[in-house]
Amino acid sequence: MKSNQFKLYLQEIKEFTQKILTPYEQKIEETSKVPDEVIEKIKKIGLFSISIPKKYGGREFSMEEQVLLTFEFTQASAVFRSIFSTTIGLCSQALLDYGTEEQKTSYLPGMAKGDIIGAFALTEPEAGSDAGSLKSTALKKGNGYILNGQKRYITNAPFADVFLVMARTDPKSIGSEGVSAFLVDSKTPGIEVEEPPKMLGQKGSLACEVNFRDVLVSAEGLVGGVEGNGLKAALRGINHARTHVAATCVGQAIRLINEMIPFALNRKQFDVALADMPTIQNMIADSYTDMNAAKSMTLEAARLFDLGSIPSLEISSAKYFASEMVSRVADNALQILGGAGYMEDNVITRMYRDTRLFRLYEGTSQIQQRTIARALVKKQREN
Repeated sequence: MKSNQFKLYLQEIKEFTQKILTPYEQKIEETSKVPDEVIEKIKKIGLFSISIPKKYGGREFSMEEQVLLTFEFTQASAVFRSIFSTTIGLCSQALLDYGTEEQKTSYLPGMAKGDIIGAFALTEPEAGSDAGSLKSTALKKGNGYILNGQKRYITNAPFADVFLVMARTDPKSIGSEGVSAFLVDSKTPGIEVEEPPKMLGQKGSLACEVNFRDVLVSAEGLVGGVEGNGLKAALRGINHARTHVAATCVGQAIRLINEMIPFALNRKQFDVALADMPTIQNMIADSYTDMNAAKSMTLEAARLFDLGSIPSLEISSAKYFASEMVSRVADNALQILGGAGYMEDNVITRMYRDTRLFRLYEGTSQIQQRTIARALVKKQREN
């Protein structure tokens, strides 16, 4: 049973989403920028703190509670989530699992307040789904490392305070071996953040290429103070992020359903409301059923996550199904709107573009399929 304190906060986030976030959607779509005053409101209401332990100034919500919150705030544009998602997920979770106590106390309290924005720098031009093929290097020099490499699609790079960078400390290593994680201050000389490219959707979420040229990183920046744990350190953060993406897809699907039904009720063809036509009812029913299935899968993955181990099979299943699901729901919504759905001045059109990204980032649908199949085959072999 959830505490009364959590229930009150959940209601607060629901109202915040409806009254504060949703009214800004069109402005962000037009300007490709989340206004500073909105970011400050997101900080003030505590969304940067939901995954961070109380010891470091966070709210320390369970994964299940985080998922329930995500169902609510992602009924607004998914762009809002991008402002804090890498900080509370990929970056903070790697520190919690593998960081030294000094690193945790240096970064986590600031992350919980939103004063320190983290950016996760793993993907490279030739290392996307295959993270083990990354080529960035961090070579030992004196009491530190010289970091060189190019990273791609780094969310929040233009305004990040710290980069969590994956690089090879052993240049002769292959695969995941020899990859280490580094905390790198964004103001360190040698870091170049390129202009953000124009994206198909989720305008306002800035994902850029970042170049590291002879960047000097102190030994204190090596996560955990141990080389070779980079991809292991990233593991919990990646699975945390995938669970949140699945929950985001559910929130987006709820919004799409809430948009399509009023239109179907008000729009008439042949003197009959669209909502009373069997073909339209089928699309509404399929959308709702799909959403509820994804919701159940995501909550189950979250509950298993809270038990301590990382339920990779259930997380990949939820992320895969939910990301495919929300694309189907968006397509149904656009189909119900007909010609109006193909115009660029409505919520459905924007969400149709926005939701396409979920099948790509934090592991493509194909990567999730591979993870699921491998886990099942391995389990069968062990039996």
